[in-house]
Amino acid sequence: MQADNSTPAPIAVKVIAEDCHHGITRQDEFAWLRDDNWQAVMKQPALLQADIRAHLEAENAYTEQVLAPTQALQKQLFDEMRARLQEDEASVPANDGAYAWASRYAVGGEHPHICMGPRDAEIDAMQPVIDGDAEAQGRDFFKLADYEADRQGRYVAWSFDDKGSEYFTICVRDLATGKDTPTRLLDTTGSMAWSACGDYLFYVMVDDNHRPNRIMRHALGSQQSADTCVYEETDAGFFIGLSVTRSGRFLVISAHDHETSEAWLLPTDAPLATPSCVATRRPGIEYSVDDDAQRERLIIVTNWSADAKADDFQIVTSPLPPSDITTHADDAMQHWQVLRPHQAGCLVLDALPFADHLVVLLRQNALPHIEIVNWQSGDSQPIGFDEEAYDLALGAMAEYDTTILRFTYASMTSPTATYDFDMASGARVLRKTQIVPSGHQPDDYITRRLTAIGHDGAEIPVSVVYHKHTKLDGSAPVLLYGYGSYGITIPAGFSVTRLSLVNRGFIYAIAHIRGGKARGHDWFMQGRGPQKTNTFHDFISVARDLIARGWTREKQITIHGGSAGGLLVGASVNMAPSLFRGAVAEVPFVDVLTTMLDASLPLTPPEWPEWGNPIASAEAYQLIASYAPYENITATAYPHILATAGLTDPRVTYWEPAKWVARLRDRRTDDGLTLLRTEMTAGHGGKAGRYNQLHETAFVYAFVLAIHQAENGV
Repeated sequence: MQADNSTPAPIAVKVIAEDCHHGITRQDEFAWLRDDNWQAVMKQPALLQADIRAHLEAENAYTEQVLAPTQALQKQLFDEMRARLQEDEASVPANDGAYAWASRYAVGGEHPHICMGPRDAEIDAMQPVIDGDAEAQGRDFFKLADYEADRQGRYVAWSFDDKGSEYFTICVRDLATGKDTPTRLLDTTGSMAWSACGDYLFYVMVDDNHRPNRIMRHALGSQQSADTCVYEETDAGFFIGLSVTRSGRFLVISAHDHETSEAWLLPTDAPLATPSCVATRRPGIEYSVDDDAQRERLIIVTNWSADAKADDFQIVTSPLPPSDITTHADDAMQHWQVLRPHQAGCLVLDALPFADHLVVLLRQNALPHIEIVNWQSGDSQPIGFDEEAYDLALGAMAEYDTTILRFTYASMTSPTATYDFDMASGARVLRKTQIVPSGHQPDDYITRRLTAIGHDGAEIPVSVVYHKHTKLDGSAPVLLYGYGSYGITIPAGFSVTRLSLVNRGFIYAIAHIRGGKARGHDWFMQGRGPQKTNTFHDFISVARDLIARGWTREKQITIHGGSAGGLLVGASVNMAPSLFRGAVAEVPFVDVLTTMLDASLPLTPPEWPEWGNPIASAEAYQLIASYAPYENITATAYPHILATAGLTDPRVTYWEPAKWVARLRDRRTDDGLTLLRTEMTAGHGGKAGRYNQLHETAFVYAFVLAIHQAENGV
């Protein structure tokens, strides 16, 4: 598929802007695409400068015209994907005290309905208390975020975003009347927690730079202006969060960047008390906290060790912090007792204390496992599965004093199954299996776990799925997906949308590259900061491995990634442009150097530990400049490229992909596609709503199929 030369692509005007750091002068001809009033645009998109809006709309019109021949294919893909969704899909109810909670969709509905019923109720016996479809009416964008009920069953607090900019509004609904109270808490992260008495609601506020920096206490019936700040984070490099321990005894205030954390506890039955610090932050030490009420202690997952850092984390216990937050917190780590020692290569992901058991979620050799420890006997019971590649996750559970563990299992061929496991008896009950109404036979597909060898000998796990009739003879097209940042590992789970490619003969591959934690914390560190380029080399090595196996060939691979995965895509096409047929970069983080030089942007200070601080360090500046996709576009032939953006995206601002596409189009030497589509009423996650999201996926997959000219099934 070639560009339609009869319809000229938008040509962004060039206005040279210069900046100088460490004696290095840099020119940016498309810097004008950044609206200086971006904070206001996040809340009111109509305020976007007219010339910038005109350019983005011209890009959208061009992309729509170029891909107009795929309209029928897009509809076909959408219809296929929708047919695989259960229209009235519902979650398995989860008990919480006297009540049970679940979510479900109405037939034809875009948004979930939050339902409540008596304890142990089945979904059909539960009543909706928040109708997501009704709340979305009349809004260009709507996303239902979080909800929390008070213990007395009088109120449910719930939050939503109506711009895509992640400025969430919190409402409080009276469950007796079904109506919201006059309370509207603005400029929040959407997370909230109740005091035990139900008279106070705690929440996280964001500042003018969209950074979560304050925990607020709201007294029901009062105005937000009267709310009290319980905790304020003064370091712009630290974000804060709010949660509740499993026992419900404590609120946990967490402060963290990408390598250091600190936690504070506030008793839920003493909402006016001062929070107590668990352990004073130390550079490079991370920890997360839960409450083992039965034994009056804390359960902590941490990389701290008395001898040396436990890189793959260990589990320790700690006494509850006293009210004297100064003398205890400074030396608290010295009193931690190791419960489950560090095991190199076995990454501790989570630890959930129950009254009689401890549940530990682990990852080893890129596969998740669950261990259940009996507190009394000390016996350990593993839960694992036999497929070569799969995903295993802990499910929705709100109670501490129970023997029931809920977990979910899926693979790239097997739909998600939800289990309740009785930790006392060992009985496992299948509560739900994801329904694919149009029909799905797992035996029609093959999932494999491969190992690719990197440029420096690293063994890179790769999860693949393909149809059993797909010939691995070098002719198969491939969609290769990757992320590779922040320690995030892409799970080898089930996807109903992916089948539309696999059924057309594609091999779908997930590269578990360095920068994630598929093979432990060291795997993350090997793709971070000074070693970041390993991430890109790994991705390219996986593509070349699939070719060396004889499964595919050059120009038969399209790469796909979003956000920091878009950085991966952008760097890879610069490093190996002739290897790929196409590249899809969704909300891509491609202007890394400019963003890391702009301390006013929401995520910049917290992410300096991840990428380096190019303001303070010439070495970091030069490193980032060496791989940042926008900085390294050259006059060469590139793969077909599709980029997406969200106008109100606070994570990867819209101008990053806009600038990247403008410079690519200006410098590339071939007539391949360079396309940009900006959602003018959405943010980082694109359009909200389950069917709206299917339309976006169908659009992306139609592009992929068109450039591969592979529209027929296997």
